Amino acid sequence: MAVRAAVLPAVGSPLEITGIDLPDPGPGQVRVRLAAAGVCHSDLSLSNGTMRVPVPAVLGHEGAGTVVAAGEGVTHVAPGDGVVLNWAPSCGTCHACSLGEVWLCANALNGAADVYARTTEGTDLHPGLNVGAFAEETVVSAACVLPAPDGIPLTDAALLGCAVLTGYGAVHHSAQVRPGETVAVFGVGGVGLAALQAARIAGASKIVAVDVSAEKEELARAAGATDYVLASENTAREIRALTGRQGVDVAVECAGRAVSIRTAWDSTRRGGRTTVVGIGGKDQQVTFNALEIFHWGRTLTGCVYGNSNPAEDLPVLAGHVRAGRLDLSALVTERISLDGIPAAFENMLAGKGGRALVVF
Repeated sequence: MAVRAAVLPAVGSPLEITGIDLPDPGPGQVRVRLAAAGVCHSDLSLSNGTMRVPVPAVLGHEGAGTVVAAGEGVTHVAPGDGVVLNWAPSCGTCHACSLGEVWLCANALNGAADVYARTTEGTDLHPGLNVGAFAEETVVSAACVLPAPDGIPLTDAALLGCAVLTGYGAVHHSAQVRPGETVAVFGVGGVGLAALQAARIAGASKIVAVDVSAEKEELARAAGATDYVLASENTAREIRALTGRQGVDVAVECAGRAVSIRTAWDSTRRGGRTTVVGIGGKDQQVTFNALEIFHWGRTLTGCVYGNSNPAEDLPVLAGHVRAGRLDLSALVTERISLDGIPAAFENMLAGKGGRALVVF
């Protein structure tokens, strides 16, 4: 059965909206009709080669929809069930999984190398980050679907699969923000907006949002920012001025740029913590001298997928949504059709908006 999808024909090429042929789900697979998919900066990183992905591919890894068909052996979901896509399912057997660090699973992305569909002309296609959510329908491993939380529309639940898990997890799992601490979030995109809300939920006393765009201040404050700083060479100084010249306890970097990682580090107090969520290229080199590492006693950590366990964290996030503590609509700056994805990529390149949501 042919469906429409956004196909990346080659790294560095523009996306093409075209028809693809999906097979019926095989053993251990599920076919899902998408309700919505988020346009994430990681998809842009895949398209430009910052992150490697087999091509041609259908991108899109943040989404939710309804099960159309389930293959042999699938028991946790059935046709008609709402599901949230999980682009990084853990295998449960590798070294990281044995340590409980399922977000570092060595086999999580094995499915991205599979051929899961073909163009109507017969060209093999790979599922970008396992799920190929930029399509009307997709066929995925059963491990890539989680039951959708009750009481949350699928169009909103789509955001739980990446932006919210990542931003919330960066604050609660990686940085472990405590009540009363001060936090700075660098980059007010979808993940940054989720991190701002997560900092508010954690009880942070001051939450500083930092971005290159003045237009994002309203979005940031609506998500929980108490202060807004326009990124410049004086950013660290401005943040220290807002915190009694000490610096924040925690900085969460969501942009993936060397300058913002370095500035985030400089913006924390002595003994402060910096969590890097943003995905930067190999050319983004961050330097420190040995004396400052000793003197400042700060920590700098990477953060993959919010250091989250989606199966455990999804119900927690759903609870925050139902209680009104987490506003998923605040992450969405525009709702678009499948045909609008290429333009949404251009907006991300220009640093505009938060999160575009593709509604099918």
